[in-house]
Amino acid sequence: MKLKSYIPMLGVAVVLLGSCADRLDLDPFDAVGVNAAFESNTDFANAVRGIYSTMLDGELYGGNYIAVPDIMSDNLIIASEGRLSQQTRHYWVLAGNNTWALWDDGYRAIMRANLVLENIGNLDEGAVRNNFQGQALALRAMAHFDMARIYCKPPQQASGSDLGIPYMTSSDASQKPGRPSVSETFTMILNDLDEALTLIGDGNGINQMNGYAVNALLARVHFYMGDNASAITHATAAITAQPGIAAYDDVDGMWKDENDAGVLFKIANTDQDNVGVGVQYSQTGPTGVRSEYVVDYGLYQLYEDNSDDTDDVRLDVYFSTSEFAGSEFNHIAKWFGRTGSNANVSDIQVLRTEEMYLTRAEARAATGDDAGALADLNVIRDERYTAHATGETGAALLAAIRLERRKELAFEGHRFFDLKRLNAGISRSTFGDYSDGSGIALPADALNLPAGDTRLELPIPQAELNANENMVQNPGY
Repeated sequence: MKLKSYIPMLGVAVVLLGSCADRLDLDPFDAVGVNAAFESNTDFANAVRGIYSTMLDGELYGGNYIAVPDIMSDNLIIASEGRLSQQTRHYWVLAGNNTWALWDDGYRAIMRANLVLENIGNLDEGAVRNNFQGQALALRAMAHFDMARIYCKPPQQASGSDLGIPYMTSSDASQKPGRPSVSETFTMILNDLDEALTLIGDGNGINQMNGYAVNALLARVHFYMGDNASAITHATAAITAQPGIAAYDDVDGMWKDENDAGVLFKIANTDQDNVGVGVQYSQTGPTGVRSEYVVDYGLYQLYEDNSDDTDDVRLDVYFSTSEFAGSEFNHIAKWFGRTGSNANVSDIQVLRTEEMYLTRAEARAATGDDAGALADLNVIRDERYTAHATGETGAALLAAIRLERRKELAFEGHRFFDLKRLNAGISRSTFGDYSDGSGIALPADALNLPAGDTRLELPIPQAELNANENMVQNPGY
């Protein structure tokens, strides 16, 4: 196909892993023919790990896919002492010739998954083959879903003419795909995940896609689509398999890789990988913490001023307040990194049980099950506060769930998509960037992005349009 990300991948038949094989102490792929590269279990293990390695790329879960959805939301404000990175996305000044490389790297991950799936018949039938196939299907679906949320309208807001993204099931780089509808794109995402669930191994652990992680991803997809019943079903399956969340005293350690409480699926980020996930938010140097983005003061106060809730453990885990260049800022500390590693280097928690409880709580509240929704909400609140309010019903309960979702999942790449899903638009505060809410505020034209604004869907890269005459740009660009 003519998707730009595929072009450099051809001719070197399967240089799938690069440094990934060394990172995992596995035999690396050489520049050999596709068939020779997919013969043994070890070959397929390397190839599947190559997909995970691509997911660690800085444009994907190694950086931008974690940070940019929060940078584009109401959770953050650009810091006046930073380097103004990602400024155009923060201000929603978007153009096809200045795009995020998610498109390239997302399709690169998909190509790697497709090469596994195209050659899976080289292995004998059985559990090992099924497990490789299931992981590749799940990761292919996840990559498409991640891009669909960026480039497409949410399914419940899309008409039949609204466009999805090309759903690639072949590594053939000569294709010039058009764009299917949003509905067709999401149907293919669900088909891959449903098939993966029947194949994937039960003992993969949290560093690989596993059965409960696929259920969690299915819950996330159905929830984004507005299918509350299916979201409840799959969230329940994930919770049943892994019911525990990070306890009050374990929250800090979980973000420092000292424990894996509540983690359903994470992408390992070793000291050798040295991917600084949190550098989009801040960097630590000899003169202190220098932030690119700091928490919006209005959001910060939600952790600090809890009314009936007391001592939110996340206040000291998610944030660090200190001076830089003579001014005091509330820095994002969630991705400062694990103890003993370079700054900002830690594993990437992609799916957590906490998200499943919050998803099921909101879906239950939306379908009239207040008792079930409150019980799920209190699972989270019991382990985040020393005491908290309870007993909400109706609209107050739904608001409490959505507030807790915002607070718990902040700076993990959820907020922008939650606002899109709810068709809420984005409304930012007029606070400044300093720790007390003073300082430099955002300009007026960066405060509000109305529901339905075309900038909620990012532009298709111009290079892709130039290479493929069947590709169609999003409205407004």
